[in-house]
Amino acid sequence: MGKTLAQKIFDAHLIDTPAEGVSVLSLDRVFCHEITTPIAINDLVARGKDRVFDPTKIKAVIDHVTPSKDSKTAEQAKTLRDWARRNDIKDFFDIGENGVCHAIFPEKGFVRPGFTVIMGDSHTCTHGAFGAFAAGVGTTDLEVGILKGVCTMRAPETIKVNVTGTLPEGVYAKDVILSIIKMLTVNGATDKVIEFAGPVIDGFTMESRMTLCNMAIEAGGTCGCCYPDMVTVDYLWSFISKEFSSREEALKEYSKWRPDDDAEYFKVIDFDVTTLEPVMTVNYKPDQVRTIREMEGTKVDQVYIGSCTNGRLEDLRIAASVLKGKRIAPNVRAIVSPATPLVFRQALAEGIIQIFMDAGFCVTNPTCGACLGMSNGVLANGEVCASTTNRNFNGRMGKGGMVHLMSPASAAATAIAGCIKNSPLYKG
Repeated sequence: MGKTLAQKIFDAHLIDTPAEGVSVLSLDRVFCHEITTPIAINDLVARGKDRVFDPTKIKAVIDHVTPSKDSKTAEQAKTLRDWARRNDIKDFFDIGENGVCHAIFPEKGFVRPGFTVIMGDSHTCTHGAFGAFAAGVGTTDLEVGILKGVCTMRAPETIKVNVTGTLPEGVYAKDVILSIIKMLTVNGATDKVIEFAGPVIDGFTMESRMTLCNMAIEAGGTCGCCYPDMVTVDYLWSFISKEFSSREEALKEYSKWRPDDDAEYFKVIDFDVTTLEPVMTVNYKPDQVRTIREMEGTKVDQVYIGSCTNGRLEDLRIAASVLKGKRIAPNVRAIVSPATPLVFRQALAEGIIQIFMDAGFCVTNPTCGACLGMSNGVLANGEVCASTTNRNFNGRMGKGGMVHLMSPASAAATAIAGCIKNSPLYKG
């Protein structure tokens, strides 16, 4: 019987099977940020186990509230900062060098096909875009990962989603993943891996693939993943060029993680996107999705472009192409947060930052703050935000606030109109 991508990775990292269906895996990476990791750090210190299994395999960043907004968040940052110094963690990204974790870690080349990755963050599934198994975990699993370099996982079943057809102009990865979540529902992939496959995915950039995989958790998925191919190799080449004599050799090595033709799946879904329209969420669940066309005219108070879902250079370029020469409506405020310092510098060099500022956007440093309602864009009770983030739970961006998730193109068009609006990039 053939194997799925996840099964191959599990087999290659298996250390023990303490119970049926339970696997103890070796870890290639443990990622950390200042919101969830300090709890694990403090417990390890209290137990007299203030050490790490391998400082070269642990990567840490301050990203959720940066710079710190109050004494509590400053203390969280200090805890992570001091721990990184004590344990000689070289890849620690502090204020000035820090970016959104699920954007800066791939950008630094820390994720490779076939890797196992954990983090105390639900959107760790983003890194599956590289053909890795990447999962968010709780505090106990994070502690064990930091200390021992292992993690216990239930062997997941896999749902395969074949994305076929021709994606219409002005429709993007965000529209695709929101539509898939609508099909699966928020519980439809619980404890499952989602493999995104098919010609449309093959044509996606790594940035678009990360957008897809980032939101696998919103359907309950443990991990979303794409198959490693030459797009993956090209993205990683500056980091792996000394390991391989050619890109073709790298592709041959990484292709071993692709699923077998006779792999067995929990479910296979065929999704033809030829007639797909730009979409958005409504209400307070990520599977409550409607077309932008159905919701046009709905008033918003804020527009937010950024996050680990849609804050990369590709996203800013798309939004800027809509905003260029335009101004945001007087009834809205608009915020953009490039996801990493490199994205910020590239956007600055290309004139994208100027376009946002000329349009009336507030440009902030890289941060997760607005996405989870902690800083840099929190909503007031009753306010509505059109956002490129990944979660629209009740109160997610502020108590009593409503979040409509959408693509950067739709968000930019909404900022100009002052209400929900399809972008002129969509020709449907």
